[in-house]
Amino acid sequence: MRPLIVTEFVSLDGVYEEHSLWRAPYRPDDGPFKRDELFASSALLLGRTTYEEFAAYWPTATGAFAERMNALPKYVATSRPGPLDWNATPLGPDVQALKAQPGGPLLVYGSGTLAQTLLRRGLVDELRLMVFPVIVGRGRRLFDTLEHVPLTLLDTREMGAGVLLLTYGPDAAKPV
Repeated sequence: MRPLIVTEFVSLDGVYEEHSLWRAPYRPDDGPFKRDELFASSALLLGRTTYEEFAAYWPTATGAFAERMNALPKYVATSRPGPLDWNATPLGPDVQALKAQPGGPLLVYGSGTLAQTLLRRGLVDELRLMVFPVIVGRGRRLFDTLEHVPLTLLDTREMGAGVLLLTYGPDAAKPV
């Protein structure tokens, strides 16, 4: 079974909105981590909004990271009709079937609503949170719609600028 990895940027109070400027003052040294994360993945799983934002930027970007981003197959969770290009396929209703296919890890970048759904359904094998040292106070929060998702801390890493990378896995010992 392919592991499903969710990676998110969040504030201390759990805000994940990408279009916010709250991350701008912080410059963590996350380049090597993000590069390793992307190159270890065999496909991207994205929500429709994140897919559209990425598809507007990455096809014209250059460099090894951009080449990898563009080459990876993408599965898009969407209920909106419309064409998908940029090496993307609409995700069917069964994420479990996608996980059961042969291949390496599926990586979810951002896509907060999709991440919430995957966590709620117990489909996330690893949750990577880059926690920024700021309380935003308002905005869409990653955990607002979740109730009792037991996790085990797998790793912590200081990324610079006060940003922590916290990596969690499901806690099989605790009942959901």
